[in-house]
Amino acid sequence: MQERRHSEGSPTRTPSGNLVKVPAQHWEDLEKRDPEALCRRALVKEYPPAGFILPFLKEYLLVDKQRRCLCRQGSDKWEPIDSPLLELVSLVYLLNAGPEPLGKKTISVKELKSAYFFRGPHELRVRPVLERYGNDLDGFKRTAEALGGESLDLADGAYRFWAFPKVPLCYLLWEGDREFPPILSVLFDRSIEQHLAPDAIWGLVNLVSDILLRPEKRL
Repeated sequence: MQERRHSEGSPTRTPSGNLVKVPAQHWEDLEKRDPEALCRRALVKEYPPAGFILPFLKEYLLVDKQRRCLCRQGSDKWEPIDSPLLELVSLVYLLNAGPEPLGKKTISVKELKSAYFFRGPHELRVRPVLERYGNDLDGFKRTAEALGGESLDLADGAYRFWAFPKVPLCYLLWEGDREFPPILSVLFDRSIEQHLAPDAIWGLVNLVSDILLRPEKRL
């Protein structure tokens, strides 16, 4: 197991309270994968000899197999990113993305085959986002668009975020009024479980929610 210093503002703990750790085995498994097949399944580009270019929201990340870290493009070089959860879910996606294409239907967490997982400590992290934007629809729209969200004709405000090439996340916000409280929902492409395990889905939603709350923070 490998543990890294954690950047301010990033989700760094599991539901049990333990620090997020990235198993060294994930990097070892990535080294063994056929690059062409991996790129075809995950819809990423090879960046030899270092690794792969992985789109994440508006960013392009370098998954560096040589240094075993994630990097983002700096002013003149690739700079390491200190985010264990992002590193973990990125590796899980690359290693597990299946051949299935995106579907034409979105589903809620309750419709996932693993819906039972997302209860109690594994509840999706949407409450803080709701508390921040439930009465600030314009703020939600500005932040979502700044992060590359694609506007959807749903709810009072809805956006599709391309977390990974085969894993869009849709955030739907209904404003509150005197009679009803605001509501926030996250929808998934129906194929998501072909690419990510339940704990990785949980981690990815945590990441995107955290970025919505702190758009000024860099990865």
